[in-house]
Amino acid sequence: MSPLLGAALNSLDDVRSRLASRSVYARSRTKIVATIGPACAREDQLAELVEAGVDVFRLNMAHGSQASHAAEIEAIRRVSDQIGRPVAILVDLAGPKMRLGELPGGEVDCVEGAEFRFVRGQVANDPHELTTTYDRLIDELAVDDRIMLADGTVSLTVVSRDRDYAVCRVVQAGRVRSRQGVNLPGVKLSVPAMTKADYQNAQWAVEHEVDYISLSFVRTADDVSALKALVRANEGNARVIAKIEKPEALEHLEEIVLASDAIMIARGDLGVEIDIARVPVAQKRIIAMCNRLQKPVITATQMLDSMQHSRYPTRAETTDVANAILDGTDACMLSGETAIGDYPKAAVEMMQRIARETEPLLRERGPVPMPTGVVEGLHRVTPAVIFGASKMTDMLGAKLVLVASHNGGTALAMSKLRNQVPTIGISDSPSTLRRQCLYWGVTPLPGVPTHDPRMLLEYVEDWAVRNGTLKKGDCVLVITGTRLTQAGHNLLMVHEIS
Repeated sequence: MSPLLGAALNSLDDVRSRLASRSVYARSRTKIVATIGPACAREDQLAELVEAGVDVFRLNMAHGSQASHAAEIEAIRRVSDQIGRPVAILVDLAGPKMRLGELPGGEVDCVEGAEFRFVRGQVANDPHELTTTYDRLIDELAVDDRIMLADGTVSLTVVSRDRDYAVCRVVQAGRVRSRQGVNLPGVKLSVPAMTKADYQNAQWAVEHEVDYISLSFVRTADDVSALKALVRANEGNARVIAKIEKPEALEHLEEIVLASDAIMIARGDLGVEIDIARVPVAQKRIIAMCNRLQKPVITATQMLDSMQHSRYPTRAETTDVANAILDGTDACMLSGETAIGDYPKAAVEMMQRIARETEPLLRERGPVPMPTGVVEGLHRVTPAVIFGASKMTDMLGAKLVLVASHNGGTALAMSKLRNQVPTIGISDSPSTLRRQCLYWGVTPLPGVPTHDPRMLLEYVEDWAVRNGTLKKGDCVLVITGTRLTQAGHNLLMVHEIS
């Protein structure tokens, strides 16, 4: 064994030991999604991030190759097996992201009042010509349309157009570089929700048995249904996440939430596609609807952005994370902070600290109203059992709730009640355990015998007493099935630690 490999294995063993001896109360209820990149791709780095608080790793298909991402999936799964903790994998499809073509010299200054021409093709030959990766752009532009470049930092307005070009005037100055993003707020484009590359990457993701696939630039529920159909056609189990970043998505929000397995609030493009002043209100609306309809929701983009190059975030960023948690988000996402930042572990640790400081305020607000939506696949008895269990935890002062289920729907429904007592998710399905990594307040526990309630209790009791979560006299609630009927979690047990 090489010294480098030996050191990595020893590091993984140390992480496993620390995690095994740590109470579930030591970790935030809010889940953390971290993007993989050059700054955190090694196995020892991934293990450190899991120890710091990462529950889900995101693979951004807009960067890297399938081969490099396959190596990352293997590394994540080795880390997960070594430390004995389920970790979910989210593949993020790039979608029809429109980008500038190649610019003369690689960049150009857009001076206020200056005019530029969008022309067909991929390469501009004149300093005042621009091209894009979207072939039909000129055909679909109209006079007075707005064009936003470089994540909205530069703004142009269309003043005239012809068959082969569109003349635009700069109204917000700045510098743009080759391949930077292009947004057209309010312009109805005919581009499909999934590109050829997205179809290929989605099929690849299913083959690699990832847990979640997110779809960019969703506009209608049909976009989500198309990806779900692709997953089913390839016999996959991945759940589909719709990214909300287009004004059309806000117009069809409820249908999209109902059609999706989870939602991501992609505030980067959303803040360019709509007035940036509307983003906080849109975020609150999306989160509230997801909680009402019992769908997990991720808040993403620039949450701790300054920590790409600083060990500490700004006060505004810490407040942003806290407010997302108070709004009711299930998870917060780190992008450049972990993918290319200088301090990926510190960023995760900071998000964990903010979440743990914020979550006690949720308890002070009192019980969450019963959601109106129903988790897909749940027996009609189950929501009543879960609601009763939530009330009983307060009455009994229970310290832990065990939820045993095959597909995880019961654990998801329990998480949406925002019970302050930690929930342990138990399943005989490894993929179900990994999916629960996105559910607020749910800790998936592998290796638990699910076929016998007595053995289940003995295993969890031993585990929880050893790591300090439980002590003699504590009450534990168990939600499972009696196996007397074909469907439904119709058994609620109260167990006292002896």
